[in-house]
Amino acid sequence: MQLPLADKTGKKLTPRELAGKGVNRIGNIILEFEVYLLYLTGCIPFHHWRRFVYRLAGIKIGRGTTIHMGTSFYDPKNIQIGSDTVIGEKAVLDGRAPLTIGNHVAIASEVMVYNSEHNIDDEYFPASEAPVTIDDYVFIGPRAIILPGVIIGKGAVVGAGAVVTKDVPPSAIVGGVPAKIIGERRNKELHYKLGRARWFR
Repeated sequence: MQLPLADKTGKKLTPRELAGKGVNRIGNIILEFEVYLLYLTGCIPFHHWRRFVYRLAGIKIGRGTTIHMGTSFYDPKNIQIGSDTVIGEKAVLDGRAPLTIGNHVAIASEVMVYNSEHNIDDEYFPASEAPVTIDDYVFIGPRAIILPGVIIGKGAVVGAGAVVTKDVPPSAIVGGVPAKIIGERRNKELHYKLGRARWFR
């Protein structure tokens, strides 16, 4: 039995398919509300409280990590952040596929990390997802964009405003649109700590 209802591609839906789409839509509404609450949490100028709420939402956050104000999250349950990492103001962290950020990572303000994008060559413009991994001691400059499927190797540096579309080798320095290797970090033995959090940022 098919119903007179169709999906966005014009395919007629069976009752089971319609029920599945209804359940999926309700789940998405709940997730959107959760993401909105996390956005509001990001406006509270007290990082200990923000971190507590983010952990309740399912984000795995290591000891000593700071997430500054204004950070946005998409589907928080797939986001894992290591210890002694700093996320700058107004960053975007996408959890629609696994996002893993290592230890001692410095992510500057307004960095966007995405792991979902649309297939521009498909007639129905579907979303496709791929995990993103940012290894230990990486530095990502302000307003850089990391796209789905990228692995950024240990100690790499991403320049301000760069758009990273492919993997970055360990200790490489990349910049530009799309990002290309422009140098190499001389010191490969990194042992620094990023320091204490700013409580009211």
